[in-house]
Amino acid sequence: MAESLRYRTDEAHEEPAVTLDAFLGESNATAVRIEPGDDVRALLPHLDRLALIEVAFPKFRDGRGYSAARILREAGYAGELRAEGDVLLDQLLPMRRCGFDAFRPIVPIDPAEADRVLTSFDMYYQRAADGVAPIWALRHG
Repeated sequence: MAESLRYRTDEAHEEPAVTLDAFLGESNATAVRIEPGDDVRALLPHLDRLALIEVAFPKFRDGRGYSAARILREAGYAGELRAEGDVLLDQLLPMRRCGFDAFRPIVPIDPAEADRVLTSFDMYYQRAADGVAPIWALRHG
């Protein structure tokens, strides 16, 4: 695994993440890992005790993690949300818009390139979990 890219100001949470099944069976874990196919809605009653949720991206073409991130953020999760695995540079912006604020890619991503990608656009056509108003709403109120 490459070095993490993190877009949060709080201290990184280093506790190893447990699987969703293990988390639901434990009472003291503060980090959980979501695999493709896991129902992230099972975490909703526990969001207040989680400091880190890792979402696995075993293949870059598997987009289920985007939905998981949006569900978590729209439910009020404010902790670290990390995309981990086959994360590519051109995925960073849509992942950020869905709610990810940390990335641990398999292949290293140059932080300067990541910053360039993440700041390339300041207006969007779609609504997302980031709360940025789409351009059509700005034009037409």
